Amino acid sequence: MHIHYFQHVPFEGLASIADWIAQGGHTTSHTRWYDEAPDTTGLEDADLLIIVGGTMGVYEPYPWIPTETSLIREAIDQGKKILGICLGSQLLAHALGANVYPHKQLEIGWFPIDITFQEQAAPLEKVLPHRLNTFHFHGDTFDVPAGATRFAASAACSNQAFIYGDRVIGLQFHMEMNSAAILEILRYNTDVFQRSAPFVQSPEKIEQYLHLANENNQTMFRLLDYLAGL
Repeated sequence: MHIHYFQHVPFEGLASIADWIAQGGHTTSHTRWYDEAPDTTGLEDADLLIIVGGTMGVYEPYPWIPTETSLIREAIDQGKKILGICLGSQLLAHALGANVYPHKQLEIGWFPIDITFQEQAAPLEKVLPHRLNTFHFHGDTFDVPAGATRFAASAACSNQAFIYGDRVIGLQFHMEMNSAAILEILRYNTDVFQRSAPFVQSPEKIEQYLHLANENNQTMFRLLDYLAGL
């Protein structure tokens, strides 16, 4: 496959997905929206578009957000396989016409999600577990787009994942992050730990559970295998 990915900040990239790409011998291209002149070369030929995370909100006045949203909508209409992660899932929901907004809770750290497999999500029962302790780092949430199926929730956030058709998937959580990626995002976002909140773990506690990253990465690989096989 040829894979194109959208990146929004220098310190949050593909993480373990890069290992899956290398193992499969896939080719890649990318758009780094933080560059002065973002390059979208390669998107048109992509079989899979991956939209990774970032620290901004969809509703903030970044000049590239309307362009990225339009390109995501075009990719959906063209029938491309698409995976959006955290900010990527919010951009995907936004491109599908759903609202994205600040959530009542920050959710940062290792928290379990419950996964259900109704309607369009039924094929994912062979791919994902019913429950997974995964990594979160978000303050926004999305409404489930019209025509999509919600398939994951946590105690802090009821809309954790959706699937639209059989090949467009949004994940609010970070199964892709390996230990190095988690330590990097902690290093660049120390401000979020300045006050206590019910669903914000300390950096020290987050680091205690870095061993959970491997299980999450393997789960992400199975999801990517599913998308590759469509």
